[in-house]
Amino acid sequence: MTERYELSITRLIDAPVATVWRAWTEHTAEWFCPRPWTTEIRAMDLRTGGRSSLVLRGPNGEENPIEGVYLEVVPERLIVSTDAFASGWLPQGPFMVRLDAFAEEGGRTRYTATARHWTAEARDSHAAMGFEPGWNAATDQLVEVAMQLAG
Repeated sequence: MTERYELSITRLIDAPVATVWRAWTEHTAEWFCPRPWTTEIRAMDLRTGGRSSLVLRGPNGEENPIEGVYLEVVPERLIVSTDAFASGWLPQGPFMVRLDAFAEEGGRTRYTATARHWTAEARDSHAAMGFEPGWNAATDQLVEVAMQLAG
C-alpha cells in the first residue's frame, strides 16, 4: 500500500451539516486563514473543474496567492481541490490535494480537513510551516461562523 503523505484535522461542530457547509462555502473569506491574515476570494467556482483563486494577505503586507481547481464537489459532503492545476487544467507546480469532508453525526457535523501531498518531504515541509496550528485556527474560525449562522 502506498503511503498517502497526509496531514489532517477533525472537529465535531455543534451545528447541522447544512449550516457548516454554508459557513464553508458562503463565508470562506471570514475563516479560511488564521487572523490577523485575511483572505481575498478572486474566484470560487464550486463545481468539479471550477476555478479556485484566493490571495492570503498578512499583517505586514505579505501576499500568498493560491490558484487551483476543484476536483470533486458533493454538496454538504465533500470538497476536493488542488493547486496542481490552474483553470483550464493547466499543470502547475503542485503542493497538495485538499479534502474537506462534512458528515452528519448525531445532529452535529464531523468536519475533517485533509492535505495530501505528493511526497513525504512536501508533507513534512507543510507540517514544519505550521499546518496543525494554522489549520486548527482556521477551523476554529469556521466553527465561529457556523455558530453565528446557527443562531
